[in-house]
Amino acid sequence: MSGCWMVGKGLFIDEAKIFVKAGDGGRGCISFRREKFVPRGGPDGGGGGCGGSVIISASHHLNTLVNFLRKKHFKAGKGGYGQGSNKQGKDGRDVIVEVPQGTLVYNNLTHELLADLIKDGQRIVVAEGGRGGRGNASFATSTRQAPRIAQPGEQGEEHTIRLELKLLADVGLVGFPNAGKSTFISLVSAARPKIADYPFTTLEPCLGTVRLDEEISFVIADIPGLIEGASQGKGLGQKFLAHIERTRLLVHILDVSEGKDPLVGVKTINQELRLYSPKLPKLPLVLAINKVDLKDVRERLPAVMEILESQGYFAYPISALTGEGVREILFVIAKRLTDINQNLK
Repeated sequence: MSGCWMVGKGLFIDEAKIFVKAGDGGRGCISFRREKFVPRGGPDGGGGGCGGSVIISASHHLNTLVNFLRKKHFKAGKGGYGQGSNKQGKDGRDVIVEVPQGTLVYNNLTHELLADLIKDGQRIVVAEGGRGGRGNASFATSTRQAPRIAQPGEQGEEHTIRLELKLLADVGLVGFPNAGKSTFISLVSAARPKIADYPFTTLEPCLGTVRLDEEISFVIADIPGLIEGASQGKGLGQKFLAHIERTRLLVHILDVSEGKDPLVGVKTINQELRLYSPKLPKLPLVLAINKVDLKDVRERLPAVMEILESQGYFAYPISALTGEGVREILFVIAKRLTDINQNLK
């Protein structure tokens, strides 16, 4: 899993609404035996087949909901009609709708969360097919030996479903625009986000796999730059804060170039995370001071480190441009993830 999730001209699709309709059950059959040498044949009408269901299934092959921009209606097959000689109608064909891992499935009318599809192959039936109707053979009794009744099939369920995608990543990169997050993820993984020297270069989340050796690897997500007021929708706002919720560790890329106050950067980002969700500030944090390849940052580094440490923060100096300190911080991240996993056991 690596590379940016880009669609068309940079469009990232993480929400979609679809209409699902299960198949109706088949009608039961009214039939009587008509065989030579059987003068008084009884009822032999078979039941109708069940309608197909609509099933939503998680797939690791997908990483966006872009498929639902064009195709929004999904209809399963109807059940076949019952036939004579007690033949059951054929069941309708199920329809399987594949979505990326990490997709939340909601009933759009009731807003009920139906499923959180995290694992590959995990699935949920969102529209149940109707049962087939009974044929006249099933209505025969000792007192009613020639019933001329059969049931119609039941109607299949239909719903409007809302899909919401949240990234599945171990590590979330946060920080102000132009802090160097995209440069960092492009250096440590195969991801290739757009990189430029103006704000909001990254317009969609980007995933990359960091592989330190044969046994150590983790997935990292570059979340587009946050600004003050992001939790209320400013800048790129709430749209991408949701993608941090599933991560187990945050890496804050801090830019202190041109005399920027390090505490302002740290506290502003923490405040936006807290306003969006009280859970986010509780995630383990690794703080990285980026751009140490710049002269002014290098000269201010001791003072900046001292300011941060006075407030209880320990930071790792790195340069995402030259790679200085990057491998060291990756092993720190890997160690923290290992500790988190052990604590969860």
